[in-house]
Amino acid sequence: MDTVNEILTKLENADNTTKNELENKLVNIGTEALPQLVDQLQVVRGIKRGVVAMTLIRIGDASIKYLEKAAHENKEFEWVAEYLIREIKGEIAA
Repeated sequence: MDTVNEILTKLENADNTTKNELENKLVNIGTEALPQLVDQLQVVRGIKRGVVAMTLIRIGDASIKYLEKAAHENKEFEWVAEYLIREIKGEIAA
């Protein structure tokens, strides 16, 4: 089974089909991947960032506490965390 880092590395040159497969792999790792995914979300860019964000949304409620902790520790990340939390809760962003 691929690790979170291995999957993120594969995303660098992924086409759309591969990108979707890799996102599904991340979702399947599930809650144990959350601390690492939230850490990565603060540093990755581009396609990787989008996939990590979607993975957190798809994992759902379990992601929220990790996003809140990261937002508290990194003020520059706060708006990203708040946006994702709204998406997870299904609230319409004002």
